[in-house]
Amino acid sequence: MIQFKNLSLRRGAKLLFEQASFQIHPGQKVGITGANGTGKSSLFALILNQLHADLGDCLYPKNWVIAHVAQETPADERSAIEYVLDGDVELRKVEADLAEAEASNDGLKLASLHSHYDNISGYTARSRAGQLLYGLGFKAGDENRAVKEYSGGWRMRLNLAKALMCRSDLLLLDEPTNHLDLDAVIWLENWLTNYPGTLLLISHDRDFLNNVTSHIAHLEHKRVTLYTGNYTAFERIRAEHLANQQADYEKQQREIKHIQSYVERFRAQATKARQAQSRLKALERMEEIAPAHVDSPFHFSLLEPEKRPNTLLRLEEVSAGYGDTSIITGVELIITPGDRIGLLGPNGAGKSTLIKLLAGSSLDASIKIQKGHREVGKETKIGYFAQHQLEQLHPEHSPVEHLKQLDPNAREADLRTHLGGFGFSNDMALSPVAPFSGGEKSRLVLAMLVYQRPNLLLLDEPTNHLDLEMRQALATALQDFSGAMVIVSHDRHLLRVTCDQLLLVHDRCVSEFPLSMDDYPKWLSDQNKLVQKADDTTSAISSPEANNAGAKKDKKRQEAELRKKLQPLASKVKKAEAALDKLHAEQSQLEQQLADPEIYSEQNRKKLQDCLLSKADIDKRCEAIEEEWLEASEALEELSNSL
Repeated sequence: MIQFKNLSLRRGAKLLFEQASFQIHPGQKVGITGANGTGKSSLFALILNQLHADLGDCLYPKNWVIAHVAQETPADERSAIEYVLDGDVELRKVEADLAEAEASNDGLKLASLHSHYDNISGYTARSRAGQLLYGLGFKAGDENRAVKEYSGGWRMRLNLAKALMCRSDLLLLDEPTNHLDLDAVIWLENWLTNYPGTLLLISHDRDFLNNVTSHIAHLEHKRVTLYTGNYTAFERIRAEHLANQQADYEKQQREIKHIQSYVERFRAQATKARQAQSRLKALERMEEIAPAHVDSPFHFSLLEPEKRPNTLLRLEEVSAGYGDTSIITGVELIITPGDRIGLLGPNGAGKSTLIKLLAGSSLDASIKIQKGHREVGKETKIGYFAQHQLEQLHPEHSPVEHLKQLDPNAREADLRTHLGGFGFSNDMALSPVAPFSGGEKSRLVLAMLVYQRPNLLLLDEPTNHLDLEMRQALATALQDFSGAMVIVSHDRHLLRVTCDQLLLVHDRCVSEFPLSMDDYPKWLSDQNKLVQKADDTTSAISSPEANNAGAKKDKKRQEAELRKKLQPLASKVKKAEAALDKLHAEQSQLEQQLADPEIYSEQNRKKLQDCLLSKADIDKRCEAIEEEWLEASEALEELSNSL
């Protein structure tokens, strides 16, 4: 086990935590949470012996193998798979010993080493490394490319694969999902769930923490407190503690009231559709989440757009890509005020391409429209967030100066008030951004985006580097935004609580995803199985090139036929839901009339009879349409699962 005994740690003059005492038992998976600067990464450095405690001890078995993700990647000439294999240090040592024994023709030693090599799964090591690379988003053939050919984000994925390759007793992961897209996050989540060792995980992804961890170690007020259960359980316990403090309790109630009012507005429009029900449940869960975040430093709202034209943006039969290479084809999309769209799809399918296409050439000139038409409303004001914008900040300028460039006539006091909601208060609002962390720069870009009052928000991975408190504040603000938004994110919680519509970018097509956010991991898993099955079938046939093309063509044809069947079913479900909404409104009016005592008087007998007959008729029609809706929904789900 890992034992922390009366541990105190400083970084310079700052005391991070003191007299921390807790134990982590073998096999436990512990999420390390706390605000930025509380000492999460320093705790990892302490375990790795890169820092030393001021007081107390950090103890664990000397023979434990510890794996962690390196922050730097050398510009290596070797292939990616060889770099990943280096993560298994014992494997590499045995391979070196085998080479030495073969050179000296030592048969006895060779036999012993081959036995040891088999015991540490050496013969399947290359296959394990390939699976890690594939799971983290690398394509077939990428494993043979030199490490130096990869960009910074992909090198971080290589470092993560190298850490996972290690057959470790203790695995330390600091924000492993920052450079991953959603399908890679889901794969990593499943891998960590099956990891047999002890895991310490720093993450700001709520769903990821919930699905992986068994305990939460929270750093707060110079203390480390270990909670049993996942992140949701921790939030609930912490909310109860905070509720005992009257000032915080009152603040909680205001936050809960705000979320409840939104839930009620949404509930009035919700039908039995799986998508709507999933979001409604997510919003209701936020009632439990909000109290645990009452002391967050981030509180902001998205300003009401100055104008809201009927159509903000339209794509008509658009095919687009880079140069002559098409990434997406035949896209039909109309965005109107109030639309809340989340983009889903496997790695590399074209989600970022689509959002760049929506942003337009003025914001991203690399996307070329090869066919079709993109039309932007005259009064449309686009707010586009992407990670590359962090690099476009002026290092020597302060947050206030950045806003001043957007609005030269604004009062500094008003700019500082706006920035305060994003955590830039006091001296920080006037400090150069050069030393800011990635999270702080992301917050500044968001603050600048919000200040411009867009009526169409395009957000490409907006939560990268943001901590849990800021993610929660962003989710709450987006719920009240009256404009339209399109989001690509690996944060499932953000997608779940802010999006009403999910679009699937897959096989160069863009279509509605008819299921809920909670169904997406299963869809992705089934899709990967189909791809694997096609690959296995192809590799078993004597003419790989010709048959591979045939298999892919058949697969695309089958999927296209299924999608054609999906459209009328999805349309039938929507029509049934619209009809039910109308009938439910009529039911409500009749019930109000029947609740009036006056209707039962002698002079209103005819009116009573008419009401009762009308209600009986509407009840019967509701029952019939609900039956149609149920049949269509079940058929739609069955077809969607077969995609």
